[in-house]
Amino acid sequence: MKAIVVMFDSLNRVMLPPYGGVDIIAPNFQRLAQHCAVFDNFYAGSLPCMPARREMHTGRYNFLHRGWGPIELYDDSMPELLKKSGVYTHLVTDHWHYWEQGGSDYQTKYNSFEYARGPEGDPWKARVDFEAPPHIYGRVDACGRQEYINRLYTQKEEDISIAQTFKHGLEFIDDNFRSDNWYLQIEEFDPHEPYYVPERFMALYEKEYGGREFDWPQYHRVGHEQETEEEIRHGINKYRAAVTMCDWYLGLVLDRMDEYDLWKDTMLIVNTDHGFLLTEHNWWGKIMEPHYDEIAHTPFFLWDPRSKVQGVHRGALAQTIDIAPTLLDYFGVPIPKDMLGKPLGELVKTDAPVREYALFGMHGFHVNVTDGRYVYMRAPVREHVDQLYDYMQTPTSYPNTVTLDKLRQSELVWDFSFTKGTPLLRLPGNCMGMISDDPKSLYAPDGLYGEGDLLFDLEADPRQLSPIQDEAVEARMKAAMIRLMKENEAPAEQYTRLGLEQP
Repeated sequence: MKAIVVMFDSLNRVMLPPYGGVDIIAPNFQRLAQHCAVFDNFYAGSLPCMPARREMHTGRYNFLHRGWGPIELYDDSMPELLKKSGVYTHLVTDHWHYWEQGGSDYQTKYNSFEYARGPEGDPWKARVDFEAPPHIYGRVDACGRQEYINRLYTQKEEDISIAQTFKHGLEFIDDNFRSDNWYLQIEEFDPHEPYYVPERFMALYEKEYGGREFDWPQYHRVGHEQETEEEIRHGINKYRAAVTMCDWYLGLVLDRMDEYDLWKDTMLIVNTDHGFLLTEHNWWGKIMEPHYDEIAHTPFFLWDPRSKVQGVHRGALAQTIDIAPTLLDYFGVPIPKDMLGKPLGELVKTDAPVREYALFGMHGFHVNVTDGRYVYMRAPVREHVDQLYDYMQTPTSYPNTVTLDKLRQSELVWDFSFTKGTPLLRLPGNCMGMISDDPKSLYAPDGLYGEGDLLFDLEADPRQLSPIQDEAVEARMKAAMIRLMKENEAPAEQYTRLGLEQP
């Protein structure tokens, strides 16, 4: 038995043809849908990047206890469990956060890994004297400067990181398709911003453009930089072109599946960590609060050679935490008791539900729950917003958020059963360092909490434009939220912060 996971970053579900997208060229996603089960109610759990990846390893929520961080010693890592059981595991990626502070030790869980350099702020190539070209938004910090330095060394398409990542992945398939018992994860940073796309893809959406360069939307309200309508269209077209680029490279994997007849014995999963707001709800970005469906409701495709179900849509609710147990179950490896996700094999086969409700969110912000039709978003109570802690074994997180001062205030706690009898450090938390009282900040009180608690009926209002008032539904969703928080051993302060009664 074999398995391949192709993971993209920041991939919007509603843009893809299998989910009704009509303004994008993505024939290979449509081709994929004909080969597998398409999940219509798949949700992220923990946001953004590294929290989602930890969920893929551990099969349990990350965001109730901490934000961005590494794999911990007590974690049940799916690739490592496969490796220990005799399944060869290999990672190819250009996701540079694996090598950044706070994102460590994920790649070591595989038998082997390859890393393609260059996207975003990957500290790769060096130029002592360099001035980034003018552009809308973009980052003016070292990360932004580094992106434009790296581009000097990737002028040809074969040199850009997506081409290198898929080249490495295809090499693994070519070298090992005759062998058995392996797991390959092809993890691609695109279509994550900034959008660095070869002209052959961009030309499909835009022939001429005379405005300011706009390939790196930051996490702001639309109009923050006084973009013109033409410039906004250009920015969205850049994203569309990046998705079409991803689609083209996905097609190369599907070609290998066909060429080597891997469909008969190889599970194929295609997924993402989260979506991205492209002016919906008047925002650019992926970590806006609250987390609307454009961010949290993600595409998911699964081919299971055991059931051979293809060309169908499945409506049962599933999440990122279900990926690890699905792969362990497929290879016949026991699922650890601390993995709270569920295998999806039977869901693919019969659409049998694996859960009634799903939690999702980002550490320190709204906690959200959905049953697939309704989404209930619970906002933190302003007077308790600072009552937040990070629980970690390895004291590192998003750069510059774990400080010496915080370590001086830390204490050891033995509050959680899933740490296998080991203590955790409890440190003062601050939502990746993003909460601010600066009135210009995205995370100022009015920007973050002004919306308050929200309830949406996705059946009547799929774009989440009009919150509803329904006391009975809200009470049911709130009860489900509390129950799931208890099952996941949410810290006591989470209930206080959300104004919920602790069970």
